[in-house]
Amino acid sequence: MKYSKLNNITRRFLLGESKSPSLQSYLQALSETLSKLSPKTKSDHRRVEIAKSQLKEIKRHTRKLEESVALLEERLRVLEESKGK
Repeated sequence: MKYSKLNNITRRFLLGESKSPSLQSYLQALSETLSKLSPKTKSDHRRVEIAKSQLKEIKRHTRKLEESVALLEERLRVLEESKGK
């Protein structure tokens, strides 16, 4: 393997460029952004609170979907194993 190719692979790995951020990363960043906002009016404060509440629900639904996907992947793996026998 050429050193330039190895260097590129290493650089992408170290910089985290090899894969895109996860959904949890995006939700965490959004949560941090919302917590750093300082609304000036009551209506703005209420909008931020609604956004935080909606983000909490999105996180809950995301967790449920990920659990469902994991369960389905396990079932698929079992089916593939039984089919191969």
